[in-house]
Amino acid sequence: MRAMIVDDEAPARSELRYLLEETGRVEAITEASSAREAVEKLMEAKSDVMFLDIQMPKTSGMQLAEALHRLKNPPAVVFVTAYSEYALEAFEVDAIDYLMKPVDPERLGQALDKVQARVKPQQQSHSSVERIPVVKSGRKVLVPIDQIRYIEAKDDYSCIYTDTDRFLSTISLAKLEQKLAPHGFFRVHRGYIVNLEYVEDVEVISSGILQLGVNGIEGKKISVSRRRVVALKRALGL
Repeated sequence: MRAMIVDDEAPARSELRYLLEETGRVEAITEASSAREAVEKLMEAKSDVMFLDIQMPKTSGMQLAEALHRLKNPPAVVFVTAYSEYALEAFEVDAIDYLMKPVDPERLGQALDKVQARVKPQQQSHSSVERIPVVKSGRKVLVPIDQIRYIEAKDDYSCIYTDTDRFLSTISLAKLEQKLAPHGFFRVHRGYIVNLEYVEDVEVISSGILQLGVNGIEGKKISVSRRRVVALKRALGL
């Protein structure tokens, strides 16, 4: 599941991001501080659910939800607000849930259940991303995603590794994260995305930092950022 948090207050975005990561059910999270930024990011990469504050400067969350509702395939909307009086209006724009701040983890889990019930049929009906365009020896090559072990950010490029080769892609790591998250890929670090199917060992090193060993990539260890450890363990069933 891919989520976007839209709130003009940074602490509120950080708190909700933390709660979502703790659930282990959201593979990719983007943030926006305004309705305009949310639309821009939605155009760059699809989100399955938008956690939307109502009272924001210029364009309110309710106005943004009304605009999204007119899209052909809009993200599910979950309002997250400190005000209860907008609940009826929220459901008139087809909001899937309405959470009060501070967000209760159990209520957040219930909201994710509702989102999953709506998103899953849509994912099954759409053709999935099966190959990624890359550059090899000056040629465009399409690499099947099930052959990708991990992806590393390199300056303005992304390096895509299979068990036998390395390819360059001009697609940013953020966009690759959005495209590949539904296919079992996980952003373990700001510089790495890993195909969880090929994780063969998890090692705890000093200060509780995790390193991953990847099947087919001998000698390579990938560090996991501290804020992603809990979500990764849940994704791996640890």
